[in-house]
Amino acid sequence: MPRSRSDNDETHTRTHSPGFEAKVALAAIKGEKTLSELAKLFDVHPHQITAWKAQLQEGAAGVFGSGTAAAEAVPVVDLKLLHAKIGELTLEKNFLSGALSKAGLLSAKR
Repeated sequence: MPRSRSDNDETHTRTHSPGFEAKVALAAIKGEKTLSELAKLFDVHPHQITAWKAQLQEGAAGVFGSGTAAAEAVPVVDLKLLHAKIGELTLEKNFLSGALSKAGLLSAKR
């Protein structure tokens, strides 16, 4: 008599490394073997191979893009804020430098 699945049965979900997924997807894109052959070879379901192949094809354009992905990774800098901070620090340095000179703690020749 076949055993029925109960709530106590554990389901095993395997996680694969990105390198493995890329390897399988590239093999699928090459088209030298059928999905069934690849599934048997790599011990994964054909639907998973199809999903990885689609994911690779969608992301491939970013590799050869005009650098928009790299530009998005750079944080946006507020130049006005930076210039204001530079001015503030310059004033503070000049003030402290003058105060130390008057107190005789800062030599004229540094």
